[in-house]
Amino acid sequence: MTPGHGSTVDGVLRRSARRTPARVAVEYRDRTWTYEEFDEAVSRAAGVLLGQGLKPGDRVGAYGHNSDAYLIGFLACARAGLVHVPVNQNLTGDDLNYLIDQSGSSLVLTDPDLAPRLPDGTRTLPLRDADGSLLELLASAPAHDGPEPRGEDLVQLLYTSGTTALPKGAMMTHRALVHEYLSAITALDLSAGDQPVHSLPLYHSAQMHVFLLPYLAVGATNIVLDAPDGDRLFDLIEAGRVDSLFAPPTVWIGLANRPDFATRDLSALRKAYYGASIMPVPVLERLRERLPDLAFYNCFGQSEIGPLATVLAPDEHKGRMDSCGRPVLFVDARVVDEDGKDVPDGTPGEIVYRSPQLCEGYWDKPEETAEAFRDGWFHSGDLAVRDAHGYFTIVDRVKDVINSGGVLVASRQVEDALYTHDAVAEVAVVGLPDERWIEAVTAVVVPRGEVTEAELVEHAKEKLPHFKAPKRVVFVDVLPRNASGKILKRELRDRFAES
Repeated sequence: MTPGHGSTVDGVLRRSARRTPARVAVEYRDRTWTYEEFDEAVSRAAGVLLGQGLKPGDRVGAYGHNSDAYLIGFLACARAGLVHVPVNQNLTGDDLNYLIDQSGSSLVLTDPDLAPRLPDGTRTLPLRDADGSLLELLASAPAHDGPEPRGEDLVQLLYTSGTTALPKGAMMTHRALVHEYLSAITALDLSAGDQPVHSLPLYHSAQMHVFLLPYLAVGATNIVLDAPDGDRLFDLIEAGRVDSLFAPPTVWIGLANRPDFATRDLSALRKAYYGASIMPVPVLERLRERLPDLAFYNCFGQSEIGPLATVLAPDEHKGRMDSCGRPVLFVDARVVDEDGKDVPDGTPGEIVYRSPQLCEGYWDKPEETAEAFRDGWFHSGDLAVRDAHGYFTIVDRVKDVINSGGVLVASRQVEDALYTHDAVAEVAVVGLPDERWIEAVTAVVVPRGEVTEAELVEHAKEKLPHFKAPKRVVFVDVLPRNASGKILKRELRDRFAES
């Protein structure tokens, strides 16, 4: 093997395997891997992939469910110098075809039940549960012992969530992700003694790069679940096997709404992480009231930065519950106006970043790359406010701010007001075209009980200036979301614009 600096994604695992070879690294269903075993499996899997005729730099799609095999596949791509392309396992049809085609994936690692959805002619390799699967081939495959990838090499295309446009593949290097792992470890107080569970989709950057890989870096034992099943999570916590949990607000809301949330013994849970979308303050207050000794961390960012950008630590919540915290170790952030100039503290503007965690641009999209990276800074598209102590609060996505009668209204403020009503289970606020108001503030509500439009409008007026209150309330059974839990407001705007 040629000498290298080891500043690579797979190097994170290799170092832990040398440091604590006999410690359990990963548990999935009935399979348990020590760090030494898992590192060996990754080397053999890298050999399997290169034995398929792939060469460094080739893109490899990953269209599978959570599993140990999925994680081995990602790390094997990293070790072999291949570019991993995680694909939402819920995608089908044109959306799925777009990602496979746009990334130029030469091979797709997949699960047997998902393979039939892939475009005709797609070359596949089963991850598990099939003859000739990646897991099955490990037993006879030689370990890869070729040149190490370099820190500046691409290791993954992280596709944006596509809430406002077609997804774009953020080009992540080994170096960028290793910087992000160190930022996560320091900001989130991750340690080898923690007992984390990973239940969110591994194709999503938050679960993979903010928690699972950083926890492998520090040598923790990681339980991987198929999905965030409340019964399984509560059982693991009550059994004392889990003390660290990450979930987006939609999952925390679901857990808090369970009938047994008030009665299960959840005292073993020490660290609670939330992120991927904005947590409604009333929901966070209910969680903290039920679990007063639980340390809550707000994690904020986006795919292009690996994805962690800011963190609000447990001791920073008092008096700033709506804040996303301060930038992590390797991130520099500013709030600017349309001309890219800094705005005074307390003034809304776009948050921009400069960081070694940032992607190299968007795969095969030079115009979008030039638009996002200007004057040496990445323009996030998030509207934020910075205070005098350096804390940031996300007001809205720039494209989600509502122009109501010439006055700009942040949808988050209206949503937080409506969440204080007992009959509101979930809510999303959007602006719909209106002849009088330009955009009418419209609340799309999933009700928890009997409630009328008039009641909710009046409730909002008690909490907000009247011009910010909804002009209209629409009731639905469920809000459309992408895989990371973000509400797809563009779908709501399209759906209700003509109704």
